[in-house]
Amino acid sequence: MRSLIVGASGGIGAALLKACGDGSVGVSRRTDGLDVTDEASIARTLGTLEPHFDRVIVATGALEIGGIAPEKSLRAIDGSNLARHFALNAMGPVLVLKHALRLLPRDRPAHFAALSARVGSIGDNQLGGWFAYRAAKAALNQLLHTAAIEVARTHPQAVVVVLHPGTVETGLSGRFRGTRAAVTPQVAAENLLSTLDRLAPSESSGFFDATGARIPW
Repeated sequence: MRSLIVGASGGIGAALLKACGDGSVGVSRRTDGLDVTDEASIARTLGTLEPHFDRVIVATGALEIGGIAPEKSLRAIDGSNLARHFALNAMGPVLVLKHALRLLPRDRPAHFAALSARVGSIGDNQLGGWFAYRAAKAALNQLLHTAAIEVARTHPQAVVVVLHPGTVETGLSGRFRGTRAAVTPQVAAENLLSTLDRLAPSESSGFFDATGARIPW
């Protein structure tokens, strides 16, 4: 199974690339100069690739951008920080889908997934705070949900979803996971691939955790 991992130099991305095995391709800012906040960079990087990929997984994202920690109150909201989060955590993955769609086969099963986060669930939000990250992930969920409806018209066997990897031992979550149990990137990658590969076209446009359970929007 041929896979493309976008964000392959990060903790989860590198583990996904390794778990996908031979024939898979990884691209990232570190190795390819890919900037998912710049559509021209996405088009240039993905434009060098040839079809077909059975899986495309976007493992980019950040909880802190420019050293700004997640907001704890309304007073801490900053417009420029909101914009940076939307550019990286919401717009980036859907722009990857826009330019990666030509890489997916139309006549057989294919999977596209972007890593979201449970904190992006509006229905599951009981704590507040983390405005920029929550809102960007909620926007990502809506963007991919909407895109999946269109993709189904041209790629009827495709699955387009957002996935929550759980709490993972990476630099992204290290300072914020507290006492919550965490899994290694390798375990997270295996769980994500197992879940993704089990999903059928009828489940496209959904939001799932790493066990395959649906998360409320």
